[in-house]
Amino acid sequence: MLAPDRHSGPMTTPLAQKIIDLIHQTGPISVADYFALCLADPEFGYYRTREPFGRAGDFVTAPEVSQLFGEMIGVFLVHAWSTQASPADVRLIEIGPGRGTLMADAIRVIERLAPELFDRMTVHMVETSERLQNVQRQTLVRHKDRIRWHTTFEDTPPGFTLLVANELFDAIPFRQFVKTESGFRERSVRVNSLGMLDFGIGPAGIDEALLPDHAGSAPLNTVFEVAPARSAVMLSIADRLVRHGGTALAIDYGHLVTGFGDTLQAIYHHEYDPPLARPGKADLTSHVDFEALARAASSVGGHVHRPISQGEFLVGLGLLERAGKLGAGRDQLAQAAIHDAVNRLAGEGKGLMGALFKVLAVSGRRVPLAPFDSEN
Repeated sequence: MLAPDRHSGPMTTPLAQKIIDLIHQTGPISVADYFALCLADPEFGYYRTREPFGRAGDFVTAPEVSQLFGEMIGVFLVHAWSTQASPADVRLIEIGPGRGTLMADAIRVIERLAPELFDRMTVHMVETSERLQNVQRQTLVRHKDRIRWHTTFEDTPPGFTLLVANELFDAIPFRQFVKTESGFRERSVRVNSLGMLDFGIGPAGIDEALLPDHAGSAPLNTVFEVAPARSAVMLSIADRLVRHGGTALAIDYGHLVTGFGDTLQAIYHHEYDPPLARPGKADLTSHVDFEALARAASSVGGHVHRPISQGEFLVGLGLLERAGKLGAGRDQLAQAAIHDAVNRLAGEGKGLMGALFKVLAVSGRRVPLAPFDSEN
């Protein structure tokens, strides 16, 4: 379900007025610039001012659904480490760690399954929000002496790397192009005659080499999205892995094959919202092109494992068995809650994450990793 292209009603947010003033001064802005301002404006940006996570926020991420998600990540990290000769000097990195819930659950599993890895690894959290850093420090207080915080991935120390990026790439700006009579032109955000934010079409075109092969037959008004900033982040991660060894996981909702479609959407209080309605108050997101991420990783020599759905990933790592143990001996209400969490994480259908979310694993060299390479 995608949000409508316009909002109705007056502008009510300070960031909306700031963007309107900017457009009056400089002209229409790209979707990428609008996206970046909505999420990261230092004064009114969503991640600077809002508490997005949890039932009181605007959305619930997989680590907040159940401890089972972070535990399965921990299982995979131990597997990736042991399969690559169990190196002694390990950097465990998470980019965009939310509340720190995923890392706390993963570390608990690592400590239990691989004490040697637990004792020797250093943990690095890449987080630009000082407010969220403070939340993460509270969540991970037990491990405070081994964790370091960084504002960029480039600031993390080199070494064999185990990296997790859960719902990171969807929050990185992307560009939209619309097919017109004169070819694909970049979509922009403008101020209409009513003084409200609206979508328009700018003069900038697109390098046709970026378009899918069947772009010529696409109907007018077809939208194509490209995210060079997302590819740049993946390229940087893969380059680190190739130089120093290790494996990275990227988990997000999106598509495995590059295609067409307008996936820009806003989430406000767990409901879809028009993308231009509440700048700075609603979360903006879009579907991630996993084929583009895989191309970026491969371009620097990274080994891309077979991309799979989140459901296949979690079940392949033992989600059902772990859920059974977690519910053993507990009352019916607790067991029902565990069952519901498993269904939400790995099931298919409306409101479920199992098929919508995809998982991409990249390693510095060719190495078999379950459940990605189980068919090879």
